[in-house]
Parts: sequence; structure tokens; C-alpha cells
Amino acid sequence: MRRWLPALALASVTTMLLAGCAPARGADGDLTDDWPTLRVPKPFTPATDTCLPRIATVVQASTYETVDCARNHLAEAIHVGTFVGPDALTETRPEPGSQALRTARAECDQRAREVLGGDWHTARLALSLALPSAPAWAGGARWYRCDLSETGSIDNTRPVNRTGSLRGALIGDTPLTHRCFDPKLIGDNLNYMAPVLCTEPHRAEFVGVYDERDISWAEFAKSAEQAHRRCMALIAEYAAVPNNSELPYRAGSIYYPPSQREWEEGDRGVRCFLWSDDRKLTRSMRDVGPEGLPAI
Repeated sequence: MRRWLPALALASVTTMLLAGCAPARGADGDLTDDWPTLRVPKPFTPATDTCLPRIATVVQASTYETVDCARNHLAEAIHVGTFVGPDALTETRPEPGSQALRTARAECDQRAREVLGGDWHTARLALSLALPSAPAWAGGARWYRCDLSETGSIDNTRPVNRTGSLRGALIGDTPLTHRCFDPKLIGDNLNYMAPVLCTEPHRAEFVGVYDERDISWAEFAKSAEQAHRRCMALIAEYAAVPNNSELPYRAGSIYYPPSQREWEEGDRGVRCFLWSDDRKLTRSMRDVGPEGLPAI
């Protein structure tokens, strides 16, 4: 009989162990099906409608920073868009001259006009694009950011520190808008345009912007006469004088095209100025008519 005691005891232990492995009430015995599904990581995307302490053409998550628009800042992010379709399928980031950047800049230009309440070309403002880093693009980032900044002058286009949002900045009378200037020359070459009140003696006045044809930068650089004619037409309309053979005896023109990079991104806005070579002006030439801007 003693032989059976250890066997019975062992059988009892085995039964207890097997009982311990039985599934708990409500369990199905599958150890993998109840874990939550891990989310697919999303590439970093910068925020819109915020202000920035620095200007950047490439934005990285590791150095990304925003500030309250009530504090000093150099730029304001007004829109974050997304490259779509064929533009999003390229292995490398879009480069200046590409259709992708031209499409993005056109969207930025439209958003800038909506935010400002007017055309940013008419004021001391600059519009720039920021893109993801090359590794971020390779990792799936397909955004572009539109940044507005205030500049020092028509000649000094470097951003300057400002406080306050640019939203609505071109609605009504604003010191940002280009008005009258007293150009400084070195010989026959324009050195810079000194802004002055239109009631002070001056020789130049901003009259508007025209959109140039869709041509290359090199072609535009060779078409100074075309730019001059387009600006003269704006001058005639601005001053309310006939655009005829007498117009060159009333005024000349000065024009400022976009930079080469802006041009290759798709900006075609050329700024035009009335130029008075033979006499100083002491009032705005807007709507002065033939008597106010006589042919001399």
C-alpha cells in the first residue's frame, strides 16, 4: 500500500497544477489579441497662426520654437499647406524653379493677401517659404509653411523685429505702405530709396505692382524696356494722365523686381515707382491730372 501513497500524492499535485493553468472566467486564452494597436508615428508639422523668433527656410523639430506675437519676433507663420499629388511623390524636397514650389508660393501669396487685407508687395513686407528638412521629407513630411515678415525698407529686405500680429496690417492707413521717396544716386545709378513724407521734397512715388509674364529670370533681366513700359502704364493710371507720346516728358519710372530666388519660386510681382528727374515734388501725384504732372 505504501507504494501508492507517493503516486497518489503526485497525482494530486499534478491535478492542482493543471487546475491553476485553467483560463480565468471571461478569458479566451489568446495572449495577443487584447493589446491596443500602436499608432503610426506622424512626421512633425509646424503650427500656423503663430510668431517666430527667427527666419528659417528649413524647419527642424529639434530647433522649432514659437513666441507670443505680442513679444518681439521676426516672422509670423500665416499658413501651413501640404504638397499633394505628383508634388508629394518626389524623393527629394522641391527646389526653386519646380512646379511644386510655384504652386505652394501661389497659395502662400493668396493667404498673405487675406491675412493682411491687401497685396504684401505694396508694403515693407516679405513673404517666404519654409520646408521640412531633407531627412524629414524622406520620412514622409510633405508640408510647407508661409511666413510673413516686416522689412526695413524697399532696399533693405532683411526682416526687422516687431511686436503684434500682421493680421489686417494693410487695412486703412498704415506706415508699412510704400509712398514717397527721395532716391539717392551714384552717377546715373540708383543707390537707395530714402523714404520721406509726400509733403517733403522728393523725386519718386510708389504707384503699384504689375505681374510679369511667366518667363525665366534670365529673360526678365534682358527685358528692361518691357518692365519700363508696364510701369509707365501704371504711372499714367495713377496720376490720371494720358498714356501717350507725352508721358515720357511727364515722368520716368523706377522698378523693383522680386529677388532671383523669389522669381524662381513663382513670384512675378514687379513694384513700380514714378520718377521725377527734372523737378522735386512736394505732394502725391495720385490723380493730379495733366496740370499736376505737366509735360516738360
